[in-house]
Amino acid sequence: MNDISYGAIRTTAELGRLTRAHRKSRRLTLETIAGLGNLSTRFLSEFERGKETAEIGKILKALQTLGLEVIVQPRGGMPPSSPDSRLGKKEGS
Repeated sequence: MNDISYGAIRTTAELGRLTRAHRKSRRLTLETIAGLGNLSTRFLSEFERGKETAEIGKILKALQTLGLEVIVQPRGGMPPSSPDSRLGKKEGS
C-alpha cells in the first residue's frame, strides 16, 4: 500500500501515524471507520495523533476494522516455534 512503512512500533505516536497512513491509503474517513467499528471519531482522531492514554481494547478494535493486526514477538528475532514456548512453559508442565 503506497509507501507505508509497516513494522516495529515503539511509541503511540508511531502507531497513530501508521494507522492514519493506512486508513488514508484505503481512502477511508474517520467517520467510516467510526461507524464500522462502533467507535467515536474523537477517539479515532486522538488515537491517530498518538494519545498515550487511549484504551487498548478500542485501539485493537480500530486496527481490526482497518484490516491491521498486532503481532508480539521478541525484539530482533524470530517468534518461538511452539505455543508453549511463547509463554515460557516447557513440555509437560
